[in-house]
Amino acid sequence: MHTNKLANPGPLGLMGFGMTTVLLNLHNAGFFPLTAVIISMGIFFGGFAQILAGLLEYKKGNTFGLTAFTSYGCFWLSLVGILVLPKMGLADATDATMLGAYLALWGVFTLFMFFGTLKGNRTLQFVFASLTVLFALLAYGNITGNHTVLTFAGYEGIVCGASAIYLAMAEVINEQLGRTVLPVGEPGRAGALTGEMSQA
Repeated sequence: MHTNKLANPGPLGLMGFGMTTVLLNLHNAGFFPLTAVIISMGIFFGGFAQILAGLLEYKKGNTFGLTAFTSYGCFWLSLVGILVLPKMGLADATDATMLGAYLALWGVFTLFMFFGTLKGNRTLQFVFASLTVLFALLAYGNITGNHTVLTFAGYEGIVCGASAIYLAMAEVINEQLGRTVLPVGEPGRAGALTGEMSQA
């Protein structure tokens, strides 16, 4: 019987999330200002690439991957909208408290998604746990106006994004070489984000 093995879209989504998260949080940590580099990355890699990965997860029957990648892709597009729409005269600028509420909602969503990783590999769990903490720090920092918390969140966000990049490359390299070169602390095999949880 002919079987058509589908490619794993997980690394694409993870890289779109991870690289964009690192870039934005380099800004949050105070290394450079918010420029077109972050905005463009948020639209095209953080946004569109993750949504594409999510739709490909749909094809594989993976509800978790579909929900995660499509949602976070829309997060990046909506964040760009929050930043850009006021400059275009299409909406009023948001204040820090409302931005904090927006980030807090994403934190709640991420916490629930973290519970969905508990049968997955340890690196995936770390990505979602550290992202939950990141949203909590950003929400608190914005609502209270605490610049120190926001700066600390930047450093924490760099770690979160880097963990997603590592997981993406582990899935690519381990699959390409047919063995575990980059360990992810998995209970089964690589790629929990793209199928294992739905099959467990």
